[in-house]
Amino acid sequence: MCYLWKNKTVPFFFVFLFLVTANCYAGIPGCTDPVALNYDPAATTNDGSCIYKETTVIPEMEIRLSEKLVETSGLIYWDQHIWTHNDNSDVNIYQIDTISGNIIQSLSLPGVVNTDWEEISQDSAYLYIGDFGNNSGGNREDLNILRVDKKSLLEGAPLIEKIEFSWSDQIVGQKAFADTDYDCEAFIVTKDSIYLFTKQWISKKTSLYSLPNTPGVHVAKLKDTYDVEGLVTGAVLVDNKNLIALCGYSTALEPFILLLYDFNGQDFFGANKRKIYIRAANHQIEGITTANGLRYYVSNEYLSLGPFINVPQKLQIIDLRSYLQKYFNSLASDTNNLTMNDYILYPNPADDYISLKSNTVTIRSDYHLLDLSGRVIRKGFFSGDEPDISVSGLTAGIYFLKICRENCRTYKVIKK
Repeated sequence: MCYLWKNKTVPFFFVFLFLVTANCYAGIPGCTDPVALNYDPAATTNDGSCIYKETTVIPEMEIRLSEKLVETSGLIYWDQHIWTHNDNSDVNIYQIDTISGNIIQSLSLPGVVNTDWEEISQDSAYLYIGDFGNNSGGNREDLNILRVDKKSLLEGAPLIEKIEFSWSDQIVGQKAFADTDYDCEAFIVTKDSIYLFTKQWISKKTSLYSLPNTPGVHVAKLKDTYDVEGLVTGAVLVDNKNLIALCGYSTALEPFILLLYDFNGQDFFGANKRKIYIRAANHQIEGITTANGLRYYVSNEYLSLGPFINVPQKLQIIDLRSYLQKYFNSLASDTNNLTMNDYILYPNPADDYISLKSNTVTIRSDYHLLDLSGRVIRKGFFSGDEPDISVSGLTAGIYFLKICRENCRTYKVIKK
């Protein structure tokens, strides 16, 4: 059914524009990925139904890490380098050499505690360190994420704030050791939110929770759950590609990467879901990051299982170009087909903001966001490579974005 509205007088222009552009929100749903087994060339809207053959990738390189990193637990690619941290009492982050595995430098975070640092993420201004490991000692009540100002950190006097949270659906006092669905080792950061992916020891699923990325005390709200058939331990977002890569391992210590891509808004599990196993037996993969979305770095902590299994801490490089290059090419094609005054809006539908992609947005462009009655809700101007417009706080429904440079273009926006 198309979107309906009641008891409103709508100008003819917007009725006509809505009928022309809305197409009942979508088009033809189906699998839009040409490399999937059930690819539907007639589909115009990805409905997350793509099915892929089981596959395994061999690391193209592996590097033994320093003995100071036996409990490496998270990775980021920051300032043209790889950084990691430990999940014990160590309060340093480490820049590592991707050839030798040696530590290039370490940066200390004074005045904080490492109860169980399990993940590190970032945005343009901050590092975020997740102190929310919850797999021993019972039910933690001090789950938190440290937000560290990047500039101050590099200057040697880091400004550190705390984001505290609890799970929206957890029963108070529920036991957490080895039989919990409320452990967590993975998260990503967007412009205004943090998205947590749980490590569920009982169900072997992962649940997605969201909370603001601002300091304070918050409740992480349950959004969705996906049966990953394993334990999720790390995440990285490639924001301009609508791509998330999760890493983890099975209960038999078989490591994997789960790709979530071509999603709308924050419907991450409604995207393509492709699980790729890594040929590296008994590797407790803990961290994942990437510089370009095609080649990934993953790290594993030291593991000893009796006299015959001893796996040192390592950094491995995984090349996923053969799995993602066609998807990346399709995104480039969308951009290349734009005229000088055309834009692509994403994510659309949107929860909090929409970004715009164009061949040229360096010249000032004015915009007006209008509702169905033609009333201006928001207005302003932008310039830059991929400008953003906030839709946070708006009522769910359909709006129109009018962008004027040399002439004007109008685009439909769906607020979730």
